Amino acid sequence: MVWLRRTTHYLFIVVVAVNSTLLTINAGDYIFYTDWAWTSFVVFSVSQSTMLVVGAIYYMLFTGVPGTATYYATIMTIYTWVAKGAWFALGYPYDFIVTPVWIPSAMLLDLTYWATRRNKHAAIIIGGTLVGLSLPIFNTINLLLVRDPLEMAFKYPRPTLPPYMTPIEPQVGKFYNSPVALGSGAGAVLSVPIAALGAKLNTWTYRWMA
Repeated sequence: MVWLRRTTHYLFIVVVAVNSTLLTINAGDYIFYTDWAWTSFVVFSVSQSTMLVVGAIYYMLFTGVPGTATYYATIMTIYTWVAKGAWFALGYPYDFIVTPVWIPSAMLLDLTYWATRRNKHAAIIIGGTLVGLSLPIFNTINLLLVRDPLEMAFKYPRPTLPPYMTPIEPQVGKFYNSPVALGSGAGAVLSVPIAALGAKLNTWTYRWMA
């Protein structure tokens, strides 16, 4: 049954990594990411931090080797850049999809696991908190490098875009003034239970394959 257990583990890893890429395309394209400016940055940050932490901690606890989370984040990054190439082939600009900066946050998770001598609970609580706090901060580079949202949205509209999602003036500072702080706070709170879920999935897999 060892081969079945390993196959299931790797299948989970691939599924989560692919889903994270699809989530990036949905939450990181110009229609969503820039039309709504700060509001979507918070949603983008929270969705990416939780998606990163559930797959990274699953993979890390599966191998038991610090550094695996960073390897997983690298896989996600490569997948997303390949997806960007596919959109480019369809006639969109190569930076149409905003690629999250996953790797530094995954390095913090690995560092936590290593510094606490492979303590699973510390990785969940401390590592999950660090991922949620740091990912919005690292992703501020996307706010600086992204092109003018209205220009890009009107130049490259989705052919199936419904009328009520027509690009509008970005809602900057309408509800709050610091999307990075809000994204970090929400991410830190949500990443811990999601990290616990990733760790529990690892345990359940061993029970299913026993």
